[in-house]
Formats: sequence, C-alpha cells, structure tokens
Amino acid sequence: MASETRVLYGFHAVGVRLKMAPASILELYVDPTRRDARMKQFLARAHEAGVRVMEVDGARLAGLAGGGHHQGVVARVSAVELARTLDDVLDQLQARPEAERRADPALLLVLDGVTDPHNLGACLRVADAAGVHAVIAPKDRACGLNATVAKVASGAAETVPYLMVTNLARTLQSLKDRGLWVVGTSDAAPRTLYELDWRGPVALVMGAEGSGLRQLVRRSCDELVAIPMRGAVESLNVSVASAVCLYEAVRQRLTPAGLSSAVA
Repeated sequence: MASETRVLYGFHAVGVRLKMAPASILELYVDPTRRDARMKQFLARAHEAGVRVMEVDGARLAGLAGGGHHQGVVARVSAVELARTLDDVLDQLQARPEAERRADPALLLVLDGVTDPHNLGACLRVADAAGVHAVIAPKDRACGLNATVAKVASGAAETVPYLMVTNLARTLQSLKDRGLWVVGTSDAAPRTLYELDWRGPVALVMGAEGSGLRQLVRRSCDELVAIPMRGAVESLNVSVASAVCLYEAVRQRLTPAGLSSAVA
C-alpha cells in the first residue's frame, strides 16, 4: 500500500519539514524568478539536505498549492509518523521517567467545533509553542489537516499529533480515567483561569468562537474557567483564547513551587 502524501507550501511549513524530516520530501518546487536572500538561504538548506529542487512557473506552483499563498515554495511530501491514537500519546507520556513526568506533566488541547482551517492552523502553532503533547478534535465537527492548515501552522502540523476522535465526550472521560484534569472555558464560569492550578496533567477544552462548548462536552469537563474580558469585545478568537490559557499553564509550570501567588 502506497504511503500517504500531502502538499505543503510556504517557507515556514516546508522549512520545518526540511529541518525535521528531509527524506520525506518527495518533490520540491520553487519559483525560479525569486532570487532574494530568503530564497537563497532556503535553497542552500535544501541542497545541504540532499533534496532535489525543481524550478517551475508560477501557474504550476499556484495549482500545486491550490491557490494558497505559497511564497514560491511548494513540496509534495510523505506523511510523517506521529502518534496515531490518543492511547499512543498517553502511553508514551506515561512511559517517561518519573522525573520527566513531574517536570513536564501531560498538557493536551481539545477543540470542539473548530471548523475553519486558519483557526486550526493557528491553534496548532500555539500548541507547539506551548509544548502541548497532542491536539484532539471530533471527527464530525472539525477541520481536517490540509495544506491551508499546514501553511498557517508554520510547521506545527508536522510536530504536534492531531487526533480526530469519534465521540468527544467519551474521549474526555478516558482522559479523566488516565488521571488528567479536564478544564473547559465558559464566560459564566465562577472562577477565572488564573485561579486554577495548571501544574498537574491537564486537558484544556476550547469551543469555537461564538457557539462555545456543546452542552454534553461542557458537562464532561471537571471544571469550567473564564477568561477575564475587560473591554468591549465579548469573546476572543479560539487560537488567541487557547494561547491565553496554555501560557498560564506554562507560566505556572515554570514557576518554582510556592512562588505562584496566582494559584489558590
């Protein structure tokens, strides 16, 4: 059976693949009219990695990228082997030495109803930056990985497992059974995210802007927290809201025990 292939485009997305798994790049196409410093640096990296570069015209690049903003760089690649199931992710986390588990507790991002590829790509980028171990979404109300997601994610689609599950509420229960504290966000929550202790294994559940979490998903959470909104706008884009919450977890985990005044 032939391995799955996909298209990546743009300097960030292709550059990360070139850095992380150059052997997976099957075909690399570039715009021969672009000879600026960024392109020269990119081509030098490609040649150093032993990747063959083919020059094609703008129309061919646009067709390969599906009309996306390719910046003169498009690649056809084979799929990178990331964890395929949630059990794979959790088993790998549990198998780490105890000291590593304490220093870097499980941190998962769960997206309920995020269907826009730009939002998903931005969420993956935030997840990678914050050290999230996997992003989870339901199969029936979510965007799949595609070239637009990969472009917006700036390479994070190649580093963070994106797992689509059949039943999100059941998956949240499985996370609880594995010892994770499941935290959702809600404007009506009695506590803010800054009053929560994020230093243990946590799964953050985010809903789409406007609609928020579905009722069953909301009820499946151990706790709901609110993001303080001090201005006129009523909500944040899901990727921005995810960043706010995830980086509070990062802040607390980087703060020596006993020095975090924000945690009750």
